[in-house]
Amino acid sequence: MNIFALEIWDDEASKCTFYTVRWEDAQENETDKFFNKYDAKVELKNSTQQLLSFVLDSIGEDHGAVDSLFNRFENEVVGLPNKGKANVGGIVFLYPNFPLRLYALRINNRSDIVVLFNGGLKSAQNNQESKDLHLKWIEACQFAKRIDEALRDKGIIIDNEKRKVLSANGDEEIFL
Repeated sequence: MNIFALEIWDDEASKCTFYTVRWEDAQENETDKFFNKYDAKVELKNSTQQLLSFVLDSIGEDHGAVDSLFNRFENEVVGLPNKGKANVGGIVFLYPNFPLRLYALRINNRSDIVVLFNGGLKSAQNNQESKDLHLKWIEACQFAKRIDEALRDKGIIIDNEKRKVLSANGDEEIFL
């Protein structure tokens, strides 16, 4: 079975702590792989920056992982950015024909702890037909299932005061 680490990606935002996953033998986590890959493509640089701002600023600092921003359900994960028009606190979030998807999981559907996975270029009507995206979606769903299972089995727990995920023994180093 493939082993991966669940690790903090960004914990400096006021509303949300972001986690990511990293394969045991990988140098780079899945979320950084996504942003580095698409930021390097001239034609997708602006979209990549928009998505990064949406995650860090809109979710992390301003609103948290609220339902209206996490409404693109794709089995075990949610695709970011949000689907359709979302009005949150008087700010409208609308991303028509947005070319990228980043997959995420709200831990226990909380608004303050999110795991970001990888994603890709949405080149077709749905992710199954988007060659670059489909495999990342399958992988994200598998990560999410294992994380949810570890939460149910109490292999990992939530520290509500610190807005963190910990192993059952209280350690911040988590391997699943």
